[in-house]
Amino acid sequence: MNRKTRWTQVLLTLAAGTICLACALSLSAQVQTETSTTSQTPTSTTKTVGGTIVYLNGNDMIVKLDDGTLKHISNVSPTQTAMVDGKEITIKDAKVGMHLTKTITTTTTPKIITTTQSVTGTVWQVSPPNSVILTLEDGKNQQFKIPKGQKFNVDGQETDAWGLKKGMKISATRVVEAPETVVTQEAKVTGSMPPPPPPPPADQPILVAVVVPVPAAAPEAAPAPAALPKTGSSLPLIGLLGFLSLAASFGVRAVRGIS
Repeated sequence: MNRKTRWTQVLLTLAAGTICLACALSLSAQVQTETSTTSQTPTSTTKTVGGTIVYLNGNDMIVKLDDGTLKHISNVSPTQTAMVDGKEITIKDAKVGMHLTKTITTTTTPKIITTTQSVTGTVWQVSPPNSVILTLEDGKNQQFKIPKGQKFNVDGQETDAWGLKKGMKISATRVVEAPETVVTQEAKVTGSMPPPPPPPPADQPILVAVVVPVPAAAPEAAPAPAALPKTGSSLPLIGLLGFLSLAASFGVRAVRGIS
């Protein structure tokens, strides 16, 4: 098989696929489908978590929860807001010591999705109880699977798949109800600034810093002479005087003897 033949087969395959797709869309367009949603009474639950910021660095922070556990919250969105003391703030306004409370409200809403499909046509062939081929209003045939318990309306009378005959003009409606639960969550963060430090007790003195000028240093005085050490008492002086008196008396006696 040459290259030209292969390309011809590919083009024919694509063309056939396009024709089949167009037919399928045309046939499916004959089935009218309507969808409606019925919401039931929603229920809500609220969960509250509180904690105090003990560490803060850029968009990361560590919060000490009210139960005493520590929780690391990283990459806090710069657009996430919190109402603190009536003012809306972001992470850049947060401070260590700030107490935050996160309230999470979860709302659960049950819903019923009702899908109604209706079709009208003439029976071309029936294979009860599983399928039927109808000739639709545009003259084309389409095969339908018959759901269990499906009823058909024939000239105002209701029948099942076993009552269908070729040439009957029928209409059928199929209603499918599917339950669906929609869960939504809403989170709000509120908080309060850290309290100011408490004032000192009334009877506690308050230290006040007072600047007192320091006078210039006076010149140093000359050191006083050191006192001589005490070497003796007055007794040797008295002995010396007595010795001199005795010597004088001997001198007088010697002078008298000579004369």
